[in-house]
Amino acid sequence: MKKLIYPLIAASLFATGCQNQNNATKKVVTDQNINTKTKGGIDINKMPVSTKSPTVNITEPKSFRMENGLTVMIVENHKLPRVTASLSIDRQPVLEGNIAGVSDILANQLGEGTKTMSKDAFNKRIDYLGASLNFTQSGAFANSLSKYFPEVFGMMADAVKNPRFDQKEVEKAKDREIESLKVDEKSADAIARRTGNAVIYGKNTSRGEFPTEQSIRRVSARDVENYFHKYYAPDQAYLVISGDIKYDEAKKLAEQHFSGWKKSGTVFPALEPANNVVRTEINIVDVPSAVQSVISVGNLTELKMSDPDYFASMVANYILGGGGESRLFMNLREKNGFTYGAYSGLSVSKYSPSFRANASVRNEVTDKAVVEFMNELNGIGTVSEKELADAKAKLKGDFIRSLERPETLARFAVNQRIYNLPTNFYQNYLKSIDAVTVNDVKKAVQRNILPGQSRIFIAGKASEIGEPLERLGYDVKYYDTNANPVAKPLAKKVDANVTAETVGKKYIDAIGGEANVKKIKSVSTEASAKLQGMELTMLSTMAEGGKTRTEVKMMGQTMQKMVFDGKAGYMEAQGQKMPMPADAAAELANRALFPELDFKGAQLSGIENFNGEDCYVVKSGTTTYYYSVKTGLKTGEVRTIAGQTIPTMFADYRDVSGVKMPFKITQTIGGMNLEMTVTSQQVNVAKDSDFQ
Repeated sequence: MKKLIYPLIAASLFATGCQNQNNATKKVVTDQNINTKTKGGIDINKMPVSTKSPTVNITEPKSFRMENGLTVMIVENHKLPRVTASLSIDRQPVLEGNIAGVSDILANQLGEGTKTMSKDAFNKRIDYLGASLNFTQSGAFANSLSKYFPEVFGMMADAVKNPRFDQKEVEKAKDREIESLKVDEKSADAIARRTGNAVIYGKNTSRGEFPTEQSIRRVSARDVENYFHKYYAPDQAYLVISGDIKYDEAKKLAEQHFSGWKKSGTVFPALEPANNVVRTEINIVDVPSAVQSVISVGNLTELKMSDPDYFASMVANYILGGGGESRLFMNLREKNGFTYGAYSGLSVSKYSPSFRANASVRNEVTDKAVVEFMNELNGIGTVSEKELADAKAKLKGDFIRSLERPETLARFAVNQRIYNLPTNFYQNYLKSIDAVTVNDVKKAVQRNILPGQSRIFIAGKASEIGEPLERLGYDVKYYDTNANPVAKPLAKKVDANVTAETVGKKYIDAIGGEANVKKIKSVSTEASAKLQGMELTMLSTMAEGGKTRTEVKMMGQTMQKMVFDGKAGYMEAQGQKMPMPADAAAELANRALFPELDFKGAQLSGIENFNGEDCYVVKSGTTTYYYSVKTGLKTGEVRTIAGQTIPTMFADYRDVSGVKMPFKITQTIGGMNLEMTVTSQQVNVAKDSDFQ
């Protein structure tokens, strides 16, 4: 049976189609403008010549330090009637141990009411004032109109000093966190994020540990409160107030609301030591259900913002992988078509500075992608004058645009204190970029990008990618999804009597038998799901001949629609309608309600662990199907549509008119897991008019 979330795929195709139409329009406009000039005689086809970098005037904050250790910085800016307050706590990572995840629960509890104000009253008042107020495990941010700022600021301070740690609310937060962890178990991206630092720093260290279901269940309201008092404190905190407010008024508000915030006096132990590998190695975290490999290549550094080669390092990184015109992007995406995007970054985090280059690629090209990553890392020491000039222009532009955001000045002010930057660091930012030379880039690369001591971290299907990677000549180590070292996963043998046809027949028998299955001419499904907190309803109808109709609704309104009558169709989203792209139409036309009825052209490729159980793997065209060895039921499928790989998991089979169908369907799109619950299944109710 087809997957039910095709509307979201249709939206992706729709966006691609619109982009192609836009590109065509741009080409027509460009063609019409060739050899034309404006009335002033300016050739509009000529690239503007770069001029001298402008002088940047950044207001220096006035600051004072309170007795409890809180540093307050105030920046007056009366252009707009708004004020922001940004609280940052400079706290090093700490080992949470058997209650790992307690800091996440804390972040969830802050702002959910205080000892003097209930959760509902607190949130309603913030909404009424038209303000925004956000909290993290290491700070807070408030933004409001000037006239409401004193009240909003007071509420922010109240939430910071007097949070309410209610056991029931903590239990709800724990349930949400555990549910999120369960969803992440199926995502290679999430597993890579969780285990990457564990492999680098060690899973039992402050920078490498990660929460598990067991550690979250151990967290109590008392644990959250103790963690708060020990680590959420003013000792090493910075409060920046900026906007339409006088210094004296801001100082008075800060002293009024934060002088009662007690310091903790916490003494932090030294961070656990961490080093680069002696020579480059490959670390594979085995994700048996992965259809893509999540690759991260990098090394630890000692780079600081105050270092002389900081700006040269930023320029080097931008040339390597800072954007859509970078070397990694042009190589892995544009030249080889391995991925949708490849990027790199140099982190100057105070506690974990590092270099990382990353991309998600198809399983079958994982080894080739690694080769190209290493080629680019080895070659970044040599850059051209044009690359240098382009990178400088982009970095300067990004910096200038960032000044439009009120939180930027707060970040600058805090950075100057935390990283011990010169007072004119940001005033001279553009000049510092301009001063970078080709030779400076070479020296910065030699210090911070170490292809000979890189850790090539890959989360993917080890049974498929392991052998080709081992042939690259690097040491290869294997880990499970909890970052524990494991032996190399071996492919399981299939009985000689098992074929794609027998697997398909076993599935048909498992869901109701060939006679019942052949009676079904159409399937109409309604399902509900949540996406980023929004309730979605998905309606899907599929009939013989590839006929398909899908809709995604939110609050009763159709957000996306796709209709195909077996030969042609259209897609519609956000009021825009376009014909069905040819590749999508071809893919739909070849679909069958139950492809297992005719698996003659399919191939059985083995047994793999998929969604937690051993499954036969059958490949047919652009789709890979997975069937439980034990039950015969289909546990999932992976389709490739318009170059996009979409994995789907099936569970909770129930009888519908004599045939079992899945009532729980989970699909991964763009790294997000969308879990759908089927609320209605009907067969043989579709009409031809449904597909027009």
